[in-house]
Amino acid sequence: MSETRSDGELLRAAADGDRRAFEELYRRYAPWLTARLRGRCADVGVVDDVVQETFLAIWRGKARYREDGDVAGWLWRIGSRRLIDALRGDGARGRLRQALTRLRHRDEASAEERVLAGVEHGDLAGALVRLSPELRAVLQATVIDGLTTREAAVLLGIPPGTVKTRAMRARKQLREALT
Repeated sequence: MSETRSDGELLRAAADGDRRAFEELYRRYAPWLTARLRGRCADVGVVDDVVQETFLAIWRGKARYREDGDVAGWLWRIGSRRLIDALRGDGARGRLRQALTRLRHRDEASAEERVLAGVEHGDLAGALVRLSPELRAVLQATVIDGLTTREAAVLLGIPPGTVKTRAMRARKQLREALT
């Protein structure tokens, strides 16, 4: 009977080129990461690509584990960032607009289209640009990406309380800028 290695041992061995360790790590975490990402994106193809890219980054040494947190949280940070990049790269707003256009045959802009136009070109866009990068990152994670406070904390590498505080400050600054 073989001895079960810890996640840290598997990562160290995979970083040294141990294919079996890498495969074990993949078997351990790929289904979990896939399920979590599918909760954020309904496109199964995009999610599968992101999971593959996440593990390829580990195998190729582009993602390094610092041994200061749990492996699942580290994988989630890598995978969720890659998912966000994939969705941005595919033009999520453009896909949303196309879907709305197919559903609506009137010339009148839908509420969703007006909101998106306001985000891209209106007062809200200006207010968002004036937020600090830290506050914008929290809004991106919690509002646009739909992450919970805890997930946003893992993604951003900050405590959950900091996420809550920054979200509150960002909302306050946006309210002041838009009134």
